[in-house]
Amino acid sequence: MKIVFALSVLALLLLFVIFAASRDRVDRSTVPALDLQRYMGTWYEIARYDHSFEQWQTDVTAQYTLNADGRIEVENRGVDIRDGKIHTAHGKARPGRQPGQLRVSFFWIFYSDYNVLELGEDYSWALVGSSSARYLWILSRTPELPAATLDHILRLAEKRGYDTTRLLFTGKSAHKTS
Repeated sequence: MKIVFALSVLALLLLFVIFAASRDRVDRSTVPALDLQRYMGTWYEIARYDHSFEQWQTDVTAQYTLNADGRIEVENRGVDIRDGKIHTAHGKARPGRQPGQLRVSFFWIFYSDYNVLELGEDYSWALVGSSSARYLWILSRTPELPAATLDHILRLAEKRGYDTTRLLFTGKSAHKTS
């Protein structure tokens, strides 16, 4: 009887693992190449999946600076919609294990994956995720994106398996589908 119970529990655990793995059918592969020099500079957040470390923030920007020693400085800024105060976070980044990936840290030695999933040929926009499907950003070199470009990026995200209805539009661009 104990063996039957143990096998039942094991089967249920196996089904749970299979179910959980099948729910995360998101393509998080990175672009095949990323020119760090071209990627540096200011990026405006157009939209994101909401999460605790940017909660209540709008008009978010990220500034990437490549130092002579190869280290990357990161400065994120956003305006708190509740009181209008500007919040700034300073971090660091380094190239990741694969092309199109950075490892970013805003706290001591703890790094997270920053995956450039899609990138405009002219580096004017980027779709960024992480090692988890819980994070997604649409970034632009300008505070607004043309509707056609935004629709194109949204289609790319959907094709990868992301739920674009979860996106919180935080920049000056208002999403208008064509």
